[in-house]
Amino acid sequence: MQNGDQHYSMEDETYTDIDGKAISLECQSHSGFCREFTVSSAKVSIGRVMAYTCAVWLSAYIIFFVTENTAVLSSAIIITLVGMMVRIHFVKVDHETLLIIGSLGVQVSSSYASGRESTDFIEMGKIKDIVINEAIHMQTVIYYLCILLKDPSDPEAVSSVVPLFQSSKPRLNCLVKVYKSCQEILAKC
Repeated sequence: MQNGDQHYSMEDETYTDIDGKAISLECQSHSGFCREFTVSSAKVSIGRVMAYTCAVWLSAYIIFFVTENTAVLSSAIIITLVGMMVRIHFVKVDHETLLIIGSLGVQVSSSYASGRESTDFIEMGKIKDIVINEAIHMQTVIYYLCILLKDPSDPEAVSSVVPLFQSSKPRLNCLVKVYKSCQEILAKC
């Protein structure tokens, strides 16, 4: 940690995602104009991977036993391995990070279970505001943090919405902590 950095974890409050699974919020204040928020979800469960693999292979073995076709076993192995690789590399996000730097912009990063990282940067001049929005999904209201982007032709209008923490999907109590801190920085710009 560099001089002046304040690193704190929001451990006094427990956070969950919209499905009720535990997540953690870690906040780091690099300066009065720079804060970093990391939302982490549970790692890949080896037990669940083993159960899934055993179920697919057992089903394949039963089909092989009835049909005596070895292609069934080979297909099951290939489908299982490819499925796990796709999930780990493209779907399972370990943590998402929001780095807000006053007068410069916002960086949004996602780190996947395979180690792959995805990063996007939005210049502060393109940002109209950061808000908590709500959506209705399957008879449930869910909240999400998003960045409103200015319309280049009309600075008072919103051209698009960039949702944040799309994979971890934190509940409102977690979003409010991040929102308030982001608004403090935006107010200084």
